Amino acid sequence: MSGKTGKGIILVVADRKSRAPFLEKITDITINNVHLAFLKIQKRFPELKTITTDNDLLLQRHKELEKLLNITIYFCHPYSSWEKGTVENINGCIRKDIPKGSDISRYSKQFIRKIENKLQRKFMDCLDHFTPLEVIIKSRKQKKRRSAVKKSKANHTN
Repeated sequence: MSGKTGKGIILVVADRKSRAPFLEKITDITINNVHLAFLKIQKRFPELKTITTDNDLLLQRHKELEKLLNITIYFCHPYSSWEKGTVENINGCIRKDIPKGSDISRYSKQFIRKIENKLQRKFMDCLDHFTPLEVIIKSRKQKKRRSAVKKSKANHTN
């Protein structure tokens, strides 16, 4: 999501299962800084396995990014924003706090994180009225349980 030309962007990544948004402010807009922003998001959300994006020039080195993050990147067809509807919806929600044409560099990282937290705590019909954060927490607990069961079974067979 961009503001005034050259005044910073907000990288928006949304998990398909939980609809959880992850936002990262980038003021010096370079391909390397976009890669670093993806790394920061992956640290907070290690479940990140795939990315669906538009054909942005900042992702022209996408093969490098795929290796760096150990993920797969998919691209939408040109002018087909509905193919990444969750991100478009999140962008609309962000615009309530950061109007179109705003100078993104003027907004603090804390302010952007506050927007992210608000969106992660928003109840959603498509999630049976759970929040994205609740879905992530539930998924992580299930994964831990499955891992514990596997360990237990492995210990009993030895």
